[in-house]
Amino acid sequence: MQVIVNRAALMEVLNAASGVVASRTTKDILKCVRLTTVDNGMLVSATDLEVALRVHVHQVEVKKPGDILIAADKLGSIVRESTDETLTLEGDTQSCHIRGQDSHFEIYGQDPREFPPVPELEGTPDLEIEVENLKTLIDRTLFAVAKENTRYAINGVLWEKKGKKLALVATDGRRLARSVGSAEQSVGEDNSMIVPAKTVQVIQKVLPNTEGTVGIRFSSNLVIVRAGDYVISSALVEGRFPQYEEVIPKDCDHKIELSTEEFLSAVRRASLLTNEQSKAVRLAFGKEKLVLSSRAPEQGEATVSMRVEYNEEPLEIGFNPVFLTDALRVAGTPTVTMELKEASQPGVFRAGAGFLYVVMPVNLS
Repeated sequence: MQVIVNRAALMEVLNAASGVVASRTTKDILKCVRLTTVDNGMLVSATDLEVALRVHVHQVEVKKPGDILIAADKLGSIVRESTDETLTLEGDTQSCHIRGQDSHFEIYGQDPREFPPVPELEGTPDLEIEVENLKTLIDRTLFAVAKENTRYAINGVLWEKKGKKLALVATDGRRLARSVGSAEQSVGEDNSMIVPAKTVQVIQKVLPNTEGTVGIRFSSNLVIVRAGDYVISSALVEGRFPQYEEVIPKDCDHKIELSTEEFLSAVRRASLLTNEQSKAVRLAFGKEKLVLSSRAPEQGEATVSMRVEYNEEPLEIGFNPVFLTDALRVAGTPTVTMELKEASQPGVFRAGAGFLYVVMPVNLS
C-alpha cells in the first residue's frame, strides 16, 4: 500500500478512533487501526469488540492499493506532531513507513486479515435525524448516565423511536434527563434500545465533523449509526431500562420560571463554599425572591439572591449543585421552568418542549 493523505483529515479521524481503540487489553490487535485503500480514498477502522468505527477519508491519493494494520497511539502521535500538509504512508503486513518533508518513521504492523470485521450501514436506516438535533439530544442526556453502576441497564442511554420522534433518556438513580427531537424520516415499527455510554460518547465526538442527516439502524443486539463519512456500530446494553415515566412527578404545586444564565450563575457562586461533607445548595423561595445559600464547616457561608416571579407560600429545598449546573449548561433556552411539590420530593426542570430533567433533593437537616 502507498498513499498520500492530507494530515489534518487523517488527524481528525484518528482523534475519533482514539475513543474506540481498546486501551486496556492483552490483545495487541485491538490497539491498532486498519487502513484500507478504496476506489476514492481510504477506510480507517477501529474496534474494541464492543464498539466499532469506520471512516471514509477522501483527501487521499492512492498510489498503490493495499491494507495495513498499525498501532493507533503511535500513528496518532506521529500525525499530531507533524507539520506537513500531507504525509506519505507506505507499508505491508510487516510495517508502515510514514514520510514527511523532513521526517521518516517506521512502525511495525500486524496482519490486517486478523482484524475483526467492522459493520457498515447498508440499505435504508430505520430513522434519519438532523446532525444538530441528535447532537442536542446527546448533550442533554449523556451527562446523567450512571458511572459503573451494578444495574447495567442504566450504564447506557435509552434510545426510543416513536413515529418520527426520537427520545434519549439517561439516569443514574438520583437524576433523570430526557430529551426529545423530531426525525426527518422514520420507517418500520416503534423501537427502543439501550446504547452504551462509550458508544454515545464516540457519536458525540464525530457529529461536529459532519453535516446533513444521521442514519440510525435499530436492532435487537446492535446499533449502527451513519453520520457523513463515519459509521459507528455497537453491541447494546443488556437488561431492562427503568420505567422512567413513573418517577416523573405529575402533581407539582409550584412552577417558577427562571432565567437560565442568571440561575446558572447563582448556583455556581453559591456552590463555591460547599465541600464533600456538605455538597448541597439551599434554595429558599420567598415573595418575588430566591435566595441560594451554602455552608461548609470551618470554611464559611455563601448567599446569593435573585429576583423571581414567586408569590406563593415560602418553600425551601436543597440540591447537589453539580446536578443543577450539569442540566442548566445544556438547557439551550433563555429560561427554564422549575416545578416543585415539597422539600422531600424531586424537582423537575423543563426547557422548551424537548428537555425534561428530574433531580432528587438533598436533605438539608
